Amino acid sequence: MPVELNEFLKHYTPINFQYWKLYREERIKKEALRFSRLNDTFKALKLSVEERVIHQLSEDYIKHLSAFNFLMEDATSILKYLQSHYKLHIITNGFNEVQYRKMDTSNIIHFFETITNSEIAGVKKPNPKIFNFALNLAKAKPEQSIMIGDSMEADVEGALNIGMDAIFFNPNNASFNGGIKGVSKLIELKMYL
Repeated sequence: MPVELNEFLKHYTPINFQYWKLYREERIKKEALRFSRLNDTFKALKLSVEERVIHQLSEDYIKHLSAFNFLMEDATSILKYLQSHYKLHIITNGFNEVQYRKMDTSNIIHFFETITNSEIAGVKKPNPKIFNFALNLAKAKPEQSIMIGDSMEADVEGALNIGMDAIFFNPNNASFNGGIKGVSKLIELKMYL
């Protein structure tokens, strides 16, 4: 039975968000995240899908995800601007086997001096250890660094908790504490940097 993409995403997006939260909190492993987010979505859609098919879809999704080079509006121009003023680094909870390929396919990997992912660091954002791992790798200090991220909990609060400044990238205009810097478009980063 075919499912409309918007109908699938209506269920998948919040389910995926919840599983990433569990993953960040070290309550599930990546294999469980990959399988369960699809399995729960199919259940919410009242579709019966065999486990082996869900496992295959999960593997195919990860394999093909890195083949797409979609970037947010103004991503390349803001990276050029930022690189001319700062040393850029990445801290991600994303899967090691996907992150490098995605960045390479999108032709942005050259903007970054280091890439720290949770699998290398052994912990996930917002755990202070991943931030300290990344800072050590970058030979940087928290008070001289700023985190730009799209997760209030993982990125912004994680950075603030170790004494690093932060900017919340908020393209969906979610409500948040007014004392925190925020932008809804990447180009708006020029207001702060």
